[in-house]
Amino acid sequence: MKESENLIVFNIKESGLTIEEVLRQSYGISGRLYRRLQKSQQLYLNGEITKSNVSVRKGDKVSIHMEDEIETSIPVDIPLDIIHEDYDLLILNKQPNIVVHPTKSHQDDTIANGVAYYFSKNNINKKVRFINRLDMGTSGILVIAKNSFAHQQISKQMEEGIIEKKYLAIVDGIVEKDEDIIDLPIGKKEEEPMIRSVMENGQEAITKYRVIKRLNKATLLEVEIETGRTHQIRVHMKHVGHPIIGDHLYNETSELINRQALHAYKFSFLHPRTGEKKEMMAKMPRDMEDLLEKL
Repeated sequence: MKESENLIVFNIKESGLTIEEVLRQSYGISGRLYRRLQKSQQLYLNGEITKSNVSVRKGDKVSIHMEDEIETSIPVDIPLDIIHEDYDLLILNKQPNIVVHPTKSHQDDTIANGVAYYFSKNNINKKVRFINRLDMGTSGILVIAKNSFAHQQISKQMEEGIIEKKYLAIVDGIVEKDEDIIDLPIGKKEEEPMIRSVMENGQEAITKYRVIKRLNKATLLEVEIETGRTHQIRVHMKHVGHPIIGDHLYNETSELINRQALHAYKFSFLHPRTGEKKEMMAKMPRDMEDLLEKL
């Protein structure tokens, strides 16, 4: 039984553990996913369907089978800039001014619709599982899992702080410190549910930044986030007096760019199937390059 799109194979390196212990302890599979695999008989030992309490020996092959799925988003032919694709992941360089996931006001003009179309066209029978999210006006790296195993594994890496996410931001004003850490909790305003702000009873939020270039009344920053709060970079930069140029929620609209000048340019992680370290890069989009030239 060979590794394939739907079959993930683990080579056992020690004897004495049960299949459940191997998958949960050695490979970090969650209890929820494991129970689902067990219930639907998607566990294999050396090519044969097996039970979870069977012990394994060094050299055995334990496999999990990821079933075909049906995506419910409406497929729409929307251009996708694909950076990387394999059995488990689809990684895009998201264009600005497009919503990631369908909402009441955006039901068929989102990245999810575009990916649903791409999956259908290429006979990829998988659901669209977004691992990270980007605001409508933010461009850059968007990671999509093709199965529940990949989704669970990379989500776990996010919780453990293994994932590295870096952004490029062009902010108002000259940032004086060459680098700094903003460690301030962020919460939701009751009177304005769309707006987030720094508040004592908010959730922990940590943002690091480094000055790349100081411009005429503006600064280009490299920003890294250790937490993933809604609008985190936008809120933190506003709070320290350097809101992102073009940010209509936390600054003001700009004649120089028609969205917030924020781009997710780097995403580093361990591949869920191989454990290999991967580093994805997405170059700065044209509208932000133009903005730098104008400034």
